[in-house]
Amino acid sequence: MSFPTHRPRRLRTTPAMRRLTAEHRLNAAELILPAFIREGLTEPNPIASMPGVQQHTTDSLKRAAAEAVELGVGGIMLFGIPAERDARGTASLDPEGVLNKAIRDVRAEVGDELVVMSDVCLDEFTDHGHCGVLDGNGYVDNDATLEIYGQMAVAQAEAGAHVLGPSGMMDGQIAVIRQALEQAGHANTAVVAYAAKYASAFYGPFREAVDSQLTGDRRTYQMDAANRREAILEVELDVEEGADMVMVKPAMSYLDILADVAAMSPVPVAAYQISGEYSMIEAAAANGWIDRRAAITESVLGIKRAGANMVLTYWATELAGWLKETR
Repeated sequence: MSFPTHRPRRLRTTPAMRRLTAEHRLNAAELILPAFIREGLTEPNPIASMPGVQQHTTDSLKRAAAEAVELGVGGIMLFGIPAERDARGTASLDPEGVLNKAIRDVRAEVGDELVVMSDVCLDEFTDHGHCGVLDGNGYVDNDATLEIYGQMAVAQAEAGAHVLGPSGMMDGQIAVIRQALEQAGHANTAVVAYAAKYASAFYGPFREAVDSQLTGDRRTYQMDAANRREAILEVELDVEEGADMVMVKPAMSYLDILADVAAMSPVPVAAYQISGEYSMIEAAAANGWIDRRAAITESVLGIKRAGANMVLTYWATELAGWLKETR
């Protein structure tokens, strides 16, 4: 009796052989650490639904950024939580506001050794928790919101952000932000468009992290989980408007979208491993149901394999440390 040769299995025989023949590898330089800073804190505040993640003070955020540099992490994405909110999110424009100050502080700490990114969105700053200004009927007013986004973008660029991340899914947001940046003399500030951002059930822990005031949902402006082709249209529009990078969010349940976008995008593609993905793995590991380190590594590798050039993950520095150990 003859048998086929088992070439694939011969390439799995030892850890060294598997490393040698691996088709995809993780690199710390491709990881981005999302980080929260809350105005008025005197000590870091742990986030109950995201074990190991905290709302930072200025000092703890600077330490986190410095650690990211030491471990070779590629970037940090900053989210600010103000002490005061209003209907228009006006604290987002204050040069001394929590997010703009955090950008300056982190840049002062790390300079150009870490790509400093910031969230251009109103949801953390509004008293209703939506990503834009509401009209008289309670719907987000796209054009009124864009006017504020342009001002936010300039304020964050002036604070020192290398990359701006408009995450509100407003129509035309990239064009407005790009124009505002050019007019204000910030032609070198890059924009990563949250081009395919879905209305997901997995954002829950993030809403605790930013003390969200949202009631209801964001389904009238974020993408429908049922839609695949629409993501390509959104990416094409954002690239046409001047996006330097595009993002798919979430990652886990949208790897097909990520693969589609990676196959057609002329610019680098990011994917955000969101709070719910993080919390599920941490919870399962805490109960002894899965191997924590192996599950974290596999989950991020799956995102890379699907086509991401960079991955936003709350495990960025921890994973970078593991990668450093195994070099």
